[in-house]
Amino acid sequence: MEMERKGSSSDLVKTSEDVLDGKKGGLKTMPFIIANEALERLASVGLSANMIMYLKNEYHLTNARGQITLFWWGAISNFTPVFGALLSDSYLGRYYVIALGTFISFLGMVVLWLTAIIKEARPHRCKLDSGNCLKPDIGQLALLLSSFALMAIGAGGIRPCSLAFGADQFDNPANPTNGRILQSFFNWYYASVCISVLISVTVIVYIQTQFGWVVGFGVPAGLMLLATIFFLLGFGLFIKMKAKKSLLTGFAQVVAVAWKTKHLSLLPVDSNGWYHHEKDSRFTFPTHKLRFLNKACIIRNPEKDLNPNGTASDQWNLCTVQQVEEFKALIKVIPMWSTGIMIAVTLSQHAFPVLQANTMDRHLNSHFEIPAASYGLFGIITLTIWIAIYDRILVPWISKFTKKPRGLTFKQRIGIGLLFSCAAQAVAALVERERRARAQNEGLAKNPLSQVNMSAFWLVPQHCLTGLAEAFNAIGQIEFYYSQFPKSMASIGVALFSLGMGFGNVFGSLIVEIVDHVSSKGGRVSWVSNNLNLGHYDYYYWVLCLLSVGNLFYFIVCGWAYGSDEDTRFWEEDQAEKKGEIVML
Repeated sequence: MEMERKGSSSDLVKTSEDVLDGKKGGLKTMPFIIANEALERLASVGLSANMIMYLKNEYHLTNARGQITLFWWGAISNFTPVFGALLSDSYLGRYYVIALGTFISFLGMVVLWLTAIIKEARPHRCKLDSGNCLKPDIGQLALLLSSFALMAIGAGGIRPCSLAFGADQFDNPANPTNGRILQSFFNWYYASVCISVLISVTVIVYIQTQFGWVVGFGVPAGLMLLATIFFLLGFGLFIKMKAKKSLLTGFAQVVAVAWKTKHLSLLPVDSNGWYHHEKDSRFTFPTHKLRFLNKACIIRNPEKDLNPNGTASDQWNLCTVQQVEEFKALIKVIPMWSTGIMIAVTLSQHAFPVLQANTMDRHLNSHFEIPAASYGLFGIITLTIWIAIYDRILVPWISKFTKKPRGLTFKQRIGIGLLFSCAAQAVAALVERERRARAQNEGLAKNPLSQVNMSAFWLVPQHCLTGLAEAFNAIGQIEFYYSQFPKSMASIGVALFSLGMGFGNVFGSLIVEIVDHVSSKGGRVSWVSNNLNLGHYDYYYWVLCLLSVGNLFYFIVCGWAYGSDEDTRFWEEDQAEKKGEIVML
């Protein structure tokens, strides 16, 4: 779990009232925090899982335009948490950012609900295969997109702060059972998130399919209202941490000072006394890597640059060795981070598989039909089961051979995830080729709304492979960042993963745009046509597969250039841990 040590540049600190007031914090706050997060996930995931059908059937967007819209929604939803974390760490504190995010998410869901209630908010209904459906006007699109924007902004306030805020309520280093209590909270927290996601892609999607969009959007809006009320009711019980300086400020200082001092000559790295460091710091001089940044911590004029107690008189004029080394650690992982953008594209492929499932036989029996958007459930189940099997069974077995306590290195897990991602796209292409061939053999080439005589369970393998890819790569990425950074930068590691997912969604929208434009030149049918039986979605998946294979080789090069991911370094915060000064992020 993400932890920060006392004294780090991005810490939030408890007020003396909170520390002394035993009535605040503790297990009694758990229902309010977990209910808020669980209800938010239940509402937001339930909306996004089936949204392509709403955009296609009610707003008459093409398949390609609908996927691009959802990609951008996903991108913004992954970018905003970075700003949410900055806002909470530097200005408002976690409680107020979560409260604000919850309320904004609720407003976004209400606006989306209104688009389903108000007929004028959508184009007039028509038969999609008629070819003369009206497109949404600017006002209708503006209302729809504003709901997406509000929900994305709200997610940016809730997701980066919720877990950390919960940990704030239980952190008490003086308590010998503190670790067990925190672990219990984390277990309940993640269990609630997993259960919420499972319910979202089953129950919420089923409600939308069976009872329509008014009820299907009204239920998530109601759940979000409950989340808001629950969280606000706990106001008097919560420990609220005060905001402090952000790590981003420290990074900006390193860049600014290095630029100011670019004219200076580099000193030998072991020049004792000429590099600024905190008292009793383990780091008295910087490393050889990225040496141009070392100028930021050179003491040029001791009388002017330093206070009597040895601290910098102006942090925008002189940085510590620790600050410089933290910034170097961030720069070093950027190439490895960039290898996660392509897999983010494949992990975000939710819309097209829903459209495929919608044309296939989804009956479990003569009385029950699985909603098209619920097949993503198999990926979630695969991810959950595999994590348990890997952690409890495979790691102890593998570690006997690798002599590593984690079984596989971080880079090995990330690479295996990329390999599974390639396999998932290849399987998706083969299944779609079979579905398209059967549709044409059955004479459905010009009748895309008719059901193909092919079970939608053919889609399960690709979802399972995607779940395995996420289990290896996504979790491996986060743990990799956590291991390579000082603990004060744990939030930066989570932010990097979120940014990778955001850029992956942007890149995904660009791929769809290019494929649609290039493949439809000369009056040809687009590969991502509205008519799946005439288009070539299998070719689209092969494009993703080839890009994923190329990314796998790029990862191998970046991994080789990075060196060992098992190397550890003693940061100042890690020393503080030995003194029991742990403050949860």
